[in-house]
Amino acid sequence: MSRKERYLYQHPISRNFMPFTPPEIETISTWTTPLFITTLADHDFLKSTLIEYIYQCKSQQTQAIDSQVAPIAKQQLFESSLNFLEADLAEVVELKRNFEELLAEAAFIVNQSVWPDNVEVNAHIVESWYHVTQHGGYHDVHSHPNCSWCGIYYLEPGASDFKKRNGVNRFYDPRVNAEHYADAGTAYLAQQGVWDFEPKEGQIIIFPSYLKHAALTYFGDEDRIVIAFNAIIEIE
Repeated sequence: MSRKERYLYQHPISRNFMPFTPPEIETISTWTTPLFITTLADHDFLKSTLIEYIYQCKSQQTQAIDSQVAPIAKQQLFESSLNFLEADLAEVVELKRNFEELLAEAAFIVNQSVWPDNVEVNAHIVESWYHVTQHGGYHDVHSHPNCSWCGIYYLEPGASDFKKRNGVNRFYDPRVNAEHYADAGTAYLAQQGVWDFEPKEGQIIIFPSYLKHAALTYFGDEDRIVIAFNAIIEIE
C-alpha cells in the first residue's frame, strides 16, 4: 500500500474534501559525528621499513607501555613513547607529511561552512605512537584529550577479523542517552550504541578526539601493528 493509499484508508473523509498532498518536512542533521576513511597511497612502499623500525624501537623499550599513559587499560601490547613520528627517518618523515595533509583535508571538509573563505589549513601532529599487539592483547575504552582530531593507521592488521570481532576498533555513540528507549523508530541508531571498524592493511581512519573507542581483544600468531596520532588544527 502506498503512502497515499494508506492515508486515504486511514482518513476516508479526506477523499471528499482535498487531494492527498504529502507534508513538506525539512531534515536537519544535528550533532553528527564525522569520521574519515582512506588508504595510504604509499603504504606498499613504506611498510617494510616502518615495520623494521618499529621492531627496532620495541627491542629498546624498557617497559611495555613506554608512554606510561593508562597502562592498566592496555594488555599484551607494546606502546612507544608519544613522539614516534618525530623520528629522523625518511619513511617516518614521509608518513607524517601524509597524515598531516589528510588531517588538514578532513578538517576543511567539516569546517568549510564556518571558516572564512580562502583559508590556509595547517594540521600539526602533537602526539604519535605505535602499538604492537600480541595474542590476547587489547586496549580498553578511552578518548584522547588535548587535541581536536585523531587517527589510526593499520600498518599490519595481522589476523584481525571483522566477522569474529577480532582486533577491530570499536567506536561508541557519543549521544549518551541514545539507548534510553529502543523501538522501530530508533532503528537508525543501530540499537547497539557502537560502530565497529574493520582493520584493513594500509587504511587510515580519522575521527574527532571526543569519540570514545577501544581496540577489541586480538587473537593471532602474527602481531597487529598500528600507528596512532593526535593533532591540532590551525588556519591562516
